[in-house]
Amino acid sequence: MSAPVLICRPGERGEVLADAIIEQGFEVERLEALTLEALPETPALRTTWLNIDNFHKVVVVSPFAAQSLSEAFDRYWPQLPVGIDYYAVGNATAARLHETLGVAVHVPPPQAGEDTSEALLALGSLQALANQRILLVAGEGGRALLGETLAERGANVTRLAVYRRCFKAPSIDLQRRLQDGNYQALVVTSGELLEHLAKWCNQAALNQPLIVSSRRLATLADTLGFRAPMVASGATPNALTAALARACNPKGADVDPGT
Repeated sequence: MSAPVLICRPGERGEVLADAIIEQGFEVERLEALTLEALPETPALRTTWLNIDNFHKVVVVSPFAAQSLSEAFDRYWPQLPVGIDYYAVGNATAARLHETLGVAVHVPPPQAGEDTSEALLALGSLQALANQRILLVAGEGGRALLGETLAERGANVTRLAVYRRCFKAPSIDLQRRLQDGNYQALVVTSGELLEHLAKWCNQAALNQPLIVSSRRLATLADTLGFRAPMVASGATPNALTAALARACNPKGADVDPGT
């Protein structure tokens, strides 16, 4: 058996990514270093859901946040409120919103090249935001860029944390794989997770291919000492698998990098 590709995307989305990679002829092992946990609903959170029709725009940062939003609408809004524009960081988040709510979602155009906050903030409809009320649905912690930039552009931003990221150490066997560089590539789409995993990566691991979903993550990888980051065109399974094929290409596969 060849050395595996290591992935760390949690839950159902991790299964979809693993299947896409296996389909291209790679072995896969999941690091299971991160889980996402919904936060309990507080009175303040419930009040925000009940008054969501007061917002002009709702910006959703991840598929897990999109699922939380959908579940809140199921609980409190038998009919969706009208007059809200929805925005998503990444096509996977947009797809989840469309599947669960049936709404149109603003995302960066394909030529933007990446599923990032920066690409979303380049949209024309997010430039002049005076007197706009924006709800940002996200997890605890994470980057402040979206909220801060929208506020600088004149918006009244409410940041709603609906889940937390729970990091844990990989199994002992997988820690050894990381330490020894005994894998074909490592696939990471989160800066916090990359920093977490770097604790177990010695020189051999730092020389192995690293697949990341944005130039920002590639820059972080450089600062952490990784030698060979490969930037995918986004965080979708197709985009990540296409980048993996370019980095490793065990069968000469030419993977469609569609979204």
